[in-house]
Amino acid sequence: MKPTLASVIEKAVKMENMQKLLAALEPFLQRVVSEEVDKTIRKCFPCSINRSPSLRIQTPNHQQSTLQLSFNKKVPLTIFTGSRILDIEGNPMNIILVEKTNNNQIVQTSLPYPIKLEIVVLDGDFPLEEKEDWSSEEFNRKIVKERSGKRPLLSGEMNLTMRDGVAVIGDIDFTDNSSWIKSRKFRVAVKVKVIPHGNNQSVRIQEAMTDAFVVKDHRGELYKKHYPPMLDDDLWRLEKIGKGGAFHTRMTSEGIKTVQDFLKLAVIDSEKLRKILGVGMSDRMWEVTLKHAMTCDMGSKIYIYRQPQVVIYLNPICKLIKANINGHEFSTTGFSQINKSYIDKLVKEAYTKWDELEEIDVVLNDNIALLTQDDQIGNHYPNNNQASVVTTLHQNIASYVPSNKVQMGASEWSLNQGYATTSFTNDLSYDFSCLQSDGEITPSSSSLSDFDGVTRHL
Repeated sequence: MKPTLASVIEKAVKMENMQKLLAALEPFLQRVVSEEVDKTIRKCFPCSINRSPSLRIQTPNHQQSTLQLSFNKKVPLTIFTGSRILDIEGNPMNIILVEKTNNNQIVQTSLPYPIKLEIVVLDGDFPLEEKEDWSSEEFNRKIVKERSGKRPLLSGEMNLTMRDGVAVIGDIDFTDNSSWIKSRKFRVAVKVKVIPHGNNQSVRIQEAMTDAFVVKDHRGELYKKHYPPMLDDDLWRLEKIGKGGAFHTRMTSEGIKTVQDFLKLAVIDSEKLRKILGVGMSDRMWEVTLKHAMTCDMGSKIYIYRQPQVVIYLNPICKLIKANINGHEFSTTGFSQINKSYIDKLVKEAYTKWDELEEIDVVLNDNIALLTQDDQIGNHYPNNNQASVVTTLHQNIASYVPSNKVQMGASEWSLNQGYATTSFTNDLSYDFSCLQSDGEITPSSSSLSDFDGVTRHL
């Protein structure tokens, strides 16, 4: 007999009611089954305290979780490859555990046991329509892996441990840009990797993710670091300083724009420089950046700051070379404690008035002096001898000789920086040399002579 329309509708209604009934009974049945399984295991294995997490009845992933991981601060809208990922204020990012209350308020919380976390990269278009809840399956499907033949997309410390509801993200950076995926944006996300055995495995903790951002490539020619850097190079030519990154932005906002600016402040007040960089610049990163900066060519310029009865001579990064006090020359080792304090004060004043200092080029001044001497010598020697004398003089033109070792901050580097010139006046040879070690200068001899504003040792 063919079914009537009424009978078909009746069967459909019964089936729908049965599905609704089963859905309503599901949580109850799960609890009952879980309790019965626990009782059976305890009877069979009385010495066992906790059963394997794989035997637990898990909370369905589609149910909304009240516990969530969350980033404590936002990240910049643009991040560069090779630069440490920091928050928008240039500080390390923290992951915190929060809970959503019944009235939809978010409060920070913690669990009495540590949680293993994993950092991953998500496609920037997840979640769709910016919804606030998603399943683990939806989340995992949007994890982005590296392109074929490329290094892992993220480099650094990818595994974290959350204790007392807080985990600090260490030194991580992108190795590839985001231009090759459809959304052209990434998100950094953190998910639970392991909850210790014996704890509540059935509680789902929702993953944390940042806002979507663009990752740009720093490996282009315009972004290459210089080895060695020059004094007038932009800051981002130094290692660990990314162009447009947090460190670069913070320093330029304080007027520190070049390698020379960086080194001058490192000499005058390294603590202030570290404070500007912020806690995102770890000790290891600081050492790498400073070591790279100190390899730069210091050139041959000397900067002079004059005060009544005192003249101080500085190198291009504001380190003291020598001082003239009441007509007497002093190296940095020859000051009394009173004079040293006063000279230190003058050096800091000179730093604040750097653009007003008198600037001389040691090599240029010596070359001009030698050319003048050539004319004078030509008047005193026959034509047959003049050429040989002039040739000898030009072979001794001043040159820049790297030979220094400087200590800055808590680390010591070998620094190629010094000034050495040789010239002849009235058949006497003069040599001016500057050897700095921990800020100290030792003259090559005890006798001094002033020539063109630069002291030479006899």
